[in-house]
Amino acid sequence: MTRVVVLADTHAPRRWKSCPSAVARELRSADLILHAGDVCTAPVLAELEQYAPVHVVLGNNDGPDVAAWGAPESCLLDIDGLKVAMIHDSGPSTGRLPRMRRLFPEADLVVFGHSHIPMDSADATGFRVFNPGSPTDRRRQPQGTLGTLEISAGTLHRTQILPVT
Repeated sequence: MTRVVVLADTHAPRRWKSCPSAVARELRSADLILHAGDVCTAPVLAELEQYAPVHVVLGNNDGPDVAAWGAPESCLLDIDGLKVAMIHDSGPSTGRLPRMRRLFPEADLVVFGHSHIPMDSADATGFRVFNPGSPTDRRRQPQGTLGTLEISAGTLHRTQILPVT
């Protein structure tokens, strides 16, 4: 089983001075970390790499150092046989599932950020979109959050959105 910790919208250094203890607790058992953009500064990625390998996409607030670190606009990953796409901004909530299906036709799951609103939604075919929210900038949400995924042999066994504040 591959355990993936999903982050987005950490907004360092304004919101993320260093890894919050509740986030670190989850990262300690991660096999892989996905960051769906708005890291804002590359040192956060170096900090995350101390826990597990990191894949990140560019957010609208990310600086050139995040791009230089290797963050693309979007990506498609094979995580233990599951096709996982990642993008920062998935657009308006209306029509999100079919829009992401058209943008990433080969994906089983699309991870995104930008809204700071946690979301885990699937259509009738099992195609799923997942936003972990933000662990540090909750905006109008009751708590800061992150996400976890448990994947093996091409199957997404479990998703969770966990409060961390």
